[in-house]
Amino acid sequence: MKKYDIEHLRTIAVVGNPGSGKTSFMESVLYVTGTKTKKGRVEDKSTTSDYLSEEKNHLTSISTSLIPVEHDGYKFNFLDTPGNRELVSEVYQALSVVKGAVVMIDGSKGIDIGSELVLDDVSERNIPTIIFVNKMDKDNIKFDGLLERLQKLLGNKAVPFLWPVIENNDFKGYINLIDMRAIVLENGKLVEKPIPENLVDKVRELREQIVEAVAMASEELLDKYFSGEELTYDEICDGLRQGVLSGDLKPVVIGSVLKDIGVRDLLEMIGKFMPAPNDLKPKVGKDPKTDEAVSRKTTIDEPFSAYVFKTIIDPFIGSINFIKVFSGSLVSGQKVVVTNTNKTVKIGTISTMRGKEQISVESLDAGDVGVVIKIDEMYTGCTIADLKNPIVLDGPEIPSATIYVAIHPKKKKDEDKISTALHRLVIEDPSFEYKRNRETAQLLIGGQGMTHINYMLEKLKNSFGVEVDLKNQQIVYRESIKKKVEAEGRHKKQSGGSGQFGVVKMRFEPINPNESEFEFTEEIHGGSVPRGYFPAVEKGLIDTFQKGPLAGFPVIGVKATLYDGSYHAVDSNEISFKLAAALAFKNACKTCVPTILEPIMKLEIIIKDSYVGDVMGDINKRRGQVLGMNPMFGGKQKIIAEAPEAEIISYTIDLMAMTQGTGVFQREFVRYEEVPEYLKEKIISSLNEDE
Repeated sequence: MKKYDIEHLRTIAVVGNPGSGKTSFMESVLYVTGTKTKKGRVEDKSTTSDYLSEEKNHLTSISTSLIPVEHDGYKFNFLDTPGNRELVSEVYQALSVVKGAVVMIDGSKGIDIGSELVLDDVSERNIPTIIFVNKMDKDNIKFDGLLERLQKLLGNKAVPFLWPVIENNDFKGYINLIDMRAIVLENGKLVEKPIPENLVDKVRELREQIVEAVAMASEELLDKYFSGEELTYDEICDGLRQGVLSGDLKPVVIGSVLKDIGVRDLLEMIGKFMPAPNDLKPKVGKDPKTDEAVSRKTTIDEPFSAYVFKTIIDPFIGSINFIKVFSGSLVSGQKVVVTNTNKTVKIGTISTMRGKEQISVESLDAGDVGVVIKIDEMYTGCTIADLKNPIVLDGPEIPSATIYVAIHPKKKKDEDKISTALHRLVIEDPSFEYKRNRETAQLLIGGQGMTHINYMLEKLKNSFGVEVDLKNQQIVYRESIKKKVEAEGRHKKQSGGSGQFGVVKMRFEPINPNESEFEFTEEIHGGSVPRGYFPAVEKGLIDTFQKGPLAGFPVIGVKATLYDGSYHAVDSNEISFKLAAALAFKNACKTCVPTILEPIMKLEIIIKDSYVGDVMGDINKRRGQVLGMNPMFGGKQKIIAEAPEAEIISYTIDLMAMTQGTGVFQREFVRYEEVPEYLKEKIISSLNEDE
């Protein structure tokens, strides 16, 4: 693959709802540019983008694929992203390194909820966008209504650049409103034809609207327009490009990727109207030594910097890191620093990838996208930079896990390698988590939903040969006391020779468990318990508190005061006072009113305005409370709430059902609170059942 100057590079994310045709679009692009002589099909499991076994099994994209193509003097780096919202981390990483996006919309379904979310994603990030309405060859497509819906969502920014040619309710082709030419399908081939007479007036009206929009962007052009002069083709294209770059225009194009209709014109528009890497603002990061802001212009004259937006751990090759070069150049053998960890690494082979095909390149220059392999120190989200000019580039905020399940290897021999395998999956996908809960002895994995988790478990099996069984997550409760009491602990043991003797009198009182788990003090007067045994008393209580009296959960929120006791000059020792302290707490539990505490989670829930009432009502049903609400971009609300963890184990699934798949949330532990009385017996009995 030859080198391209920065003006002729385009890096474009292809985003859209599942089934909108993103992967098939990439096949069409590869075919019409001559990169492939035969198109692959999703149904045949033969596409370039979906090469993972999991993608072939489910006939859907799970991972972002890099698809570079050369066409008409340009190099286009397409990032084909998954459509499932549970895999949104892949999308966010892709959007963080592109200057433009193509939003694919299934014309037969119209602007559905998923399409709205994708349009929100690119709008919130101010990414120049072209909207491609696919599947126009399906029956009964109402393009006028679809365009009206787009304009309702995006305002006058949604402007048609292609207009459909419909004959007898059949989609025949389109009219390019910029070039004023009609392209129709005849005998299986796309040919240029005169604009149909019945569309001439409509097309002139639409083009006039485009020219007027261009003229409004410049006083000079506006004067020319109102004086009756025609704007030149170049002036129109320059004006449209500025409109697209600023976000004031979002071109709407149409076609059918299965029949390759509209794809060539879309590629031409990407070259003409979408940003080159050096357009828009420089990349801003920070100096890792001083934390001061540092910017990098996208040019080879600046010090080298790049961001790793995706990592794949291949069992045979090792790590494959996808990077976007923001400044400078990278060549094989070059030493760079991973600025997040301050580790120096030497770059080996540099390449690009088309799906799973590796293509060698001499270098990667500013604005380009490529791949570096076999460097384990690099990972998704890290920055690599020039040794003398380090910079840390911030990536997107990665959503934390919202649902957890417990797993256990089916085969005992896999217990040793499961942690290594899970760690590699986390490197690939930072929105996937795993952790071992020492209290419940459960190995927990977390993700954005059960679809996300199941994909990762499938990859665990296919890539690392580890199969697991699933169990529900156990909630980590705590125990405490509600009443201040005094109790004595007396330990005496005589079995020939030196015996054991220790007596403690103690006061136990409740304290705020979220401020202090355990406090130990003493009020000994007159040496009734020698000072040397105080640590043994404290240690005895700490050990005893590991397993509470009600259900065996750790005890927290207790202040213990040693105020009296007695000892024996010969028989007393540390073990005697440890056991005496344990007995004192056991006796105190008869009157101190033990209770169970549950973890309370803070929730930040983002939903559309129309779902606010349903979601707030549901929070109340979960023993939660709404703390506040903040309006957000695009007619959304952020609800701040708190709820017991036991009530939100499956909240990811329930929220998606309540909001038609549009709601998202984050969770965070905030404190422990007492469990309502009516639930305590249920918790205790469920534990007994598990045992």
